Amino acid sequence: MKSQFGRFNRRTFLKTSAAGMGALATPAIISSKALASSGEINLLMWSDEFPGDVIPNFEKATGIKVNQTPFSQNEEQLNKLMATGGEGFDLCQPTVNRAPQYLDLDVLAPFDMSKMTNIGNVLPAMLKSSTDLWTVGGDLYHVPHCWGSEALSYRTDLYPGDPAQLSFGSLWDESVKGHVQGRPHSYLLSIGLWWDASGQMPSNRMLDGYKDEESFKKLWDPILAFAIERKAWVRQFWDSADNTKSGLMENDVWIGLTWDGPALSLKKEGKPVNYTAPKEGAIAWVDGLSMLKGAQNVEGVYAFLNYLHTAEVSGAVADGSGYNPVVNGADAFTSDVFKKNFQDAFPGDALANLWPWPPEPTWYAEIRSQYADKFKAA
Repeated sequence: MKSQFGRFNRRTFLKTSAAGMGALATPAIISSKALASSGEINLLMWSDEFPGDVIPNFEKATGIKVNQTPFSQNEEQLNKLMATGGEGFDLCQPTVNRAPQYLDLDVLAPFDMSKMTNIGNVLPAMLKSSTDLWTVGGDLYHVPHCWGSEALSYRTDLYPGDPAQLSFGSLWDESVKGHVQGRPHSYLLSIGLWWDASGQMPSNRMLDGYKDEESFKKLWDPILAFAIERKAWVRQFWDSADNTKSGLMENDVWIGLTWDGPALSLKKEGKPVNYTAPKEGAIAWVDGLSMLKGAQNVEGVYAFLNYLHTAEVSGAVADGSGYNPVVNGADAFTSDVFKKNFQDAFPGDALANLWPWPPEPTWYAEIRSQYADKFKAA
């Protein structure tokens, strides 16, 4: 399957810039109509994707209050939307590859693109990741917010292996037994990616498991058996950015399969943590925003989206979270530390070797959750 990122390479626009990450100014592109707005918008949001002054500065600029309801996993968000029918929220934050699951809920409203005045600022490859999967009947139901990856983070003072030789197989080395963390379903996927790259179990980089349930089970049954047999390697399963960090800093985790944001935030703070893509390739994703059918402040929604799709704000989101911007020119509003951390995370041809999560139909998500639960419970 072709990468959702196409030929996208953030090094083409993360060039050294004289402009560092200063105080986030009110973007001039916020319309006078938005500045005169008021009221509230209710945001169902990833817990770590609106850092620092991103939301407070929008509230000051527009008079629109943003009520924040954080979550830590797509499953948590899906369950909340299912339980409420989407009522009570104006915006939610699906990951791009989960389109089949969110669209199946039938709680989203299409965007009026004539009101998306800053959509032209979004990097074409990023916007394509949304339009390819979230366009129904000519209407778009998702726009990008940030992108990130899931790869290997490790304690530079504790990990005993060679960082230059990192592989998903490194998570199962005898030297790290009892000191590894990961998210259950990603843990299992990474075994398959490792086995495919090493020739132990060819799987078309695990894409064969997306064909149907029989194909899924053929690949995942031996993976699950391997993981359960070696459960003693697992120090903890993480389910949020916060306990990813606490695992590394407080729970004797030496290495793990984690999102980039939490690990790079620790590295930025000067902690002995590094994050890098393994030789099999980092797992990649795009998080975005979708509007609910029951949205009460539609004008406020568009004011917020147009604010987020400015270089200043997209850069601030990235610099504060450790994830990556989706707007052209955002590099001018990220720090030199952010740029260096990105280069460290994706050395050599690592960006060309990304593994974007493929579109996940509901059947796939359900059966994968069953396998993840079996791993956790073993």
